[in-house]
Amino acid sequence: MSNKYTGSKLKKQLTSQAKLHGIDLIGFASVDRWVEYNEMPECFFPQKVFPFTRTVIVLALPIFIPMLDTTPSVVYSELYTTSNRLLDEIAYKTSLFLNNKGFKSVFFPRDAYGDISVLIDKPEAAFSHVFAGKYAGLGTIGYNHTLLTKKYGPRVRLVSVFTDAEIESDSMYEEELCVKCLMCKRCCPTSAFTTTKNLIADMDKRKCAAYHAELKQRYTYPCGVCIKVCPIGEDRKIYGMNKGKYLKEKNILTNSEEYSDWVHIRNYGSK
Repeated sequence: MSNKYTGSKLKKQLTSQAKLHGIDLIGFASVDRWVEYNEMPECFFPQKVFPFTRTVIVLALPIFIPMLDTTPSVVYSELYTTSNRLLDEIAYKTSLFLNNKGFKSVFFPRDAYGDISVLIDKPEAAFSHVFAGKYAGLGTIGYNHTLLTKKYGPRVRLVSVFTDAEIESDSMYEEELCVKCLMCKRCCPTSAFTTTKNLIADMDKRKCAAYHAELKQRYTYPCGVCIKVCPIGEDRKIYGMNKGKYLKEKNILTNSEEYSDWVHIRNYGSK
């Protein structure tokens, strides 16, 4: 089948299938955008990772603020694991759907590293879902290196589907969503963000990964503080934004009544 079959019909089918599987956000990006923006070494371009690729489809699921607020806890760890499993399953089904229509398609797993300890010395995966999300029109990249979306801010998990089907790209955001409030910098438990002059911070990725490796040993991986304290996202209309509580958390006594809910959850199910 010629991949010129693509266009609006296939895009609508893929979007409908994704929504049926529970995907909340979906975007499409031509591989030409990696060339146009040239923001990374060419070996990370999707057409280099899987050479048949003409379009990348990015799928996203949200992370719920009340569960994220408890981090580091097993409750957030389970939420993270659940969203990861769902994303890989839906991406697999999306690729299978495309294969059955006669198109080449595979998915790139949402993390794609064997263990967090690997990232201490090699702090990158073979493909960036964050940049794919940007090129697919899901949002912009914030100070804390995450994809910011209008609906959920950085509180999304991502997976990407590669295909040789030529599908029209979605429009990219023209305005940055990040307001550079520096909440992520001020609340980071490892002080990993080291500059303020750039929109996207310089970051000590080794320090961040080492802290995550420690959390994994305690069964409270991952950290997630930099995404929980971000004010961006329509989900804040539901749950609010307690800036003071976030800012004081690093120094507050654990017997404070203000933090009793988070402390209670953190005291059970993990080391």
